[in-house]
Amino acid sequence: MLTLMRETLDLPRSLTGDGVRDTLAAIARLVPVRVTEVPSGTPAGDWTVPPEWRVRAAHVTGPGGRRIVDVADSPLHLVGYSTAFRGRLTRAELLAHVHSLPDRPGAVPYRTSYWVPEWGFCMRHRDVEALPEGDYEVVVDTEHDPAGSMTTGEIVIDGTGPEEVLLSTPVCHPGLANDNLSGVALLAELGRVLAQRPEPPRRTHRILLSPGTVGPIAWLAANRDHLDRIRGGLAVMCAGDPGAITYKASRRGDAPVDRAAALALRHRPEPHALRDFIPWGGDERQFCSPGYDLPVGAISRTPPGEYPENHTSDDDLTLVTAAALEGSLGAVLDILDVLEGDERPVSTSPFGEPQLGRRGLTRRRGGEKGGDHEMALLWVLNLADGRHTLVDCAERSGLSFPVIRDAADALRGAGLLTARRD
Repeated sequence: MLTLMRETLDLPRSLTGDGVRDTLAAIARLVPVRVTEVPSGTPAGDWTVPPEWRVRAAHVTGPGGRRIVDVADSPLHLVGYSTAFRGRLTRAELLAHVHSLPDRPGAVPYRTSYWVPEWGFCMRHRDVEALPEGDYEVVVDTEHDPAGSMTTGEIVIDGTGPEEVLLSTPVCHPGLANDNLSGVALLAELGRVLAQRPEPPRRTHRILLSPGTVGPIAWLAANRDHLDRIRGGLAVMCAGDPGAITYKASRRGDAPVDRAAALALRHRPEPHALRDFIPWGGDERQFCSPGYDLPVGAISRTPPGEYPENHTSDDDLTLVTAAALEGSLGAVLDILDVLEGDERPVSTSPFGEPQLGRRGLTRRRGGEKGGDHEMALLWVLNLADGRHTLVDCAERSGLSFPVIRDAADALRGAGLLTARRD
């Protein structure tokens, strides 16, 4: 994951353009990616896919002939979607188009102007304060092509049944490591891991890599007639910083993915936090909009907007650790395994407790206390009425889902259990 992040950090990603295409091409070297080009001008809900933005050059030269800012040094230096401009400006006129952070004078801010036609640069505040009086030569050589397109990618792990699990992350932020390149790297690795499993999942796992907001909205509009196949999902962002793993519930609040996340995170070794849904954040806002109301939660470490480096050049690779990425990936896999493995068990011997010893399911002598496996067997048998799920068993028993799942498999192998899956 870190290797992919190093390779793609400074690619000029935006809502459209070759930065996104090159990022998806790098991912495609690890796992197959289905790339879709959505033409500019395509309606997407209340939005419209914008013209494709291309940057050829953007820089400012000061009075002494020194270039004071250049997009070639970092994609953060140019306001995203800046319109073209060439001209000679005074210091005061230039500063009307310059963004900086007085409270973080050594950091370059990340700013965009997707829907308002203007141009601008982003600089360190200490550099802005040092600009001398005089005239400045400004070049913003950009193009907004109405015949272009917006690029999205999907990693699809086909399942054996018609249902799907949806995972999503934005792929439009340039030069920012944790927000949101860590989510891109995590889902790329997740796709690779899932693709290498020996057995296909029962549900298709679809990983959507698209520009923020308009990307998911366009995908939802294009797939509107098939959204009933989505049984759960996760929006992933800010997955690499050292903060505790944070899960934000879906709009429904009690969807299977919400219960799966709470259960999986409870039995992981690292700290975690559970939050209720709010209509702010990442892609989950679109999936949980009232017209769709999909069962999609959000997982991150420190949520976007809650760490000081967010949306600045300080959100670099020093903020992201291998341990944090690995832990985030493990948490996502655990949640997906709960969703994948849940079912409604039905006992074939519901009238009294079946004899487990003669079936080799327990070796406990009379009077000895049973361990977690035996307790799991008894919980599954007791709740195996076709109405309760294995998640119910885990929640009520306090045992981890893998222990409950192993018990259900053992009971099925002994002919004591059947199951139906919703």
